Amino acid sequence: MGLLECCARCLIGAPFASLVATGLCFFGVALFCGCGHEALSGTEQLIETYFSKNYQDYEYLINVIHAFQYVIYGTASFFFLYGALLLAEGFYTTGAVRQIFGDYKTTICGKGLSATFVGVTYALTIIWLLVFACSAVPVYIYFNTWTTCQSIANPSKTSASIGTLCTDARMYGVLPWNAFPGKVCGSNLLSICKTNEFQMTFHLFIAAFVGAAATLVSLLTFMIAATYNFAVLKLMGRGTKF
Repeated sequence: MGLLECCARCLIGAPFASLVATGLCFFGVALFCGCGHEALSGTEQLIETYFSKNYQDYEYLINVIHAFQYVIYGTASFFFLYGALLLAEGFYTTGAVRQIFGDYKTTICGKGLSATFVGVTYALTIIWLLVFACSAVPVYIYFNTWTTCQSIANPSKTSASIGTLCTDARMYGVLPWNAFPGKVCGSNLLSICKTNEFQMTFHLFIAAFVGAAATLVSLLTFMIAATYNFAVLKLMGRGTKF
């Protein structure tokens, strides 16, 4: 009974919400960063091969892509560390909440740390909302290109001439307006859509978008759990020690 009681006490004090959020955070960040990095590399290759023959046209784009890839490295490192800290904080605060009417007395430092995590997680959630929105942009561009290719492959389903069905990288701001050719039309565009590079890059951006969504859900879960635990510690704690 002693071992069973010990196991039951540990299970009761386990922060299940934080455990789920941590797993979801690690999964989402790994998916977003890994797939996003490779998708950006694939986009660079597609632009260089099909949309512009002049390096000056896409030099700025390459610099931006490389900068984003370095940001991805930092993002992955930060979130894995911060997720571990939030999980540790979840074990601390959940244990305090579970035993709030027992002999356990939380500290002012513990309350302040919990409040800090709530504030930082809230700020990260707002920032990640912007990241989530931005991750939808390349999915939208590639989806439009894929839809155009489907129209070219099935000309009976559209009234437009195949030669007028194009994807113009300049209209999305990927290339400057003076880039040449900047766009690909008709059967040439269809051949691009059939390449492994295009298919892989498209699916990688979709996976990165899913990873961003999973990370956003994990941050929301962390924020709700941390806010609840902090509120209980602050409002129902019977004693405080330094």
